[in-house]
Amino acid sequence: MTTIQDVARHAAVSVSTVSNVLNGRTDRMRAETLARVEAAIRALQFRPSKLAQQLKTGQTPLLGLLVPSMANPMYGYIGREIESFAQERFGFRLLIGSTYRDREKESAFFEDLLAHGVRRVIVISSLADERHFESAVEHGMAVVSYDRGATPGKRSKVGHVMPDNFLAARLATEHLIGRGHRRLAFATVAGMTMSRSAKIDGFHAAAEAAGLRAQAQVLDGGPLDEYGDSVIAEVGRATALQIAQRAVRPTGIVALNDLMALGLMAGLREAGLRVPQDVSVVGIDGLFLAALSNPALTTVQLPVREMAHAMVERVMRSADEAGDPEYEQVFAALRLVERESVAPPPTAASARARRAGKEKPEKTVP
Repeated sequence: MTTIQDVARHAAVSVSTVSNVLNGRTDRMRAETLARVEAAIRALQFRPSKLAQQLKTGQTPLLGLLVPSMANPMYGYIGREIESFAQERFGFRLLIGSTYRDREKESAFFEDLLAHGVRRVIVISSLADERHFESAVEHGMAVVSYDRGATPGKRSKVGHVMPDNFLAARLATEHLIGRGHRRLAFATVAGMTMSRSAKIDGFHAAAEAAGLRAQAQVLDGGPLDEYGDSVIAEVGRATALQIAQRAVRPTGIVALNDLMALGLMAGLREAGLRVPQDVSVVGIDGLFLAALSNPALTTVQLPVREMAHAMVERVMRSADEAGDPEYEQVFAALRLVERESVAPPPTAASARARRAGKEKPEKTVP
């Protein structure tokens, strides 16, 4: 088995020089020396002992990622981008856990990660209370929170990275209004996280600017069960079945996210309504599944890759190097991807004709 001493002899340098290369401390090293050490590592196929590194530093080259539910493909999308960049840029691998947006579960994960030498954690949470994040920072962790902003008026060493959720919902709503929709709805789930609140505000802002505030409603699909975000599609489906029973229903719906939008379309189809001829639907996320649905889903594409890179860059800095204690980065480079799930609203005449076509004529007795 090749050792660090073998690499040092092969490169004709000291063991400490090889150690500096392995730990990224090369800013003051001569380019020729660095090249010689890297060539020796490749030639000998040297792989440093992770256990030895952890025993020496108290840390391990793993990045923690806590998500509400691994069953939600959006978090897989974000996790893939985080993992590839952390590995390519810093040589860190990813350790993932599901928290279901539960404060106690998040706190327990922080303790477990700390015990295993993990000192850098990205959390997708949106919980209003971040005191357990602060506690993790006090114990030497670098923490970045995704999808919520910093608490106003509170200084924090927790970094915050998020999309402009207000703008995302506003863009989606403006698209429906631009296609002629006047009866608007925002479909969500029970529980008001910071990101959900921002989306609802963006929805209302667009409706109010168009003079449609009175016709804009928020549809609460009810609470999620213990599996949380993984069942949002089913909540969307159930919400659609309720919408279908209304005498006057919205013609244009903005969904909380793509997963809920896909559930809405499935439920509308099950109830005998057509998308987009009867009801138009817009999602928010930009999942690959949106392009595969039938009809293909119009959605607001979030800059996932850019946000993932920003989170990794931020969390790789130690708490002492974090700089501005109120660091917050909001990404507004959003893009509406127009597909087939949006069309002009049905006219009153076409709606009556469709209802008439469904009614069966009464049988006459000769």
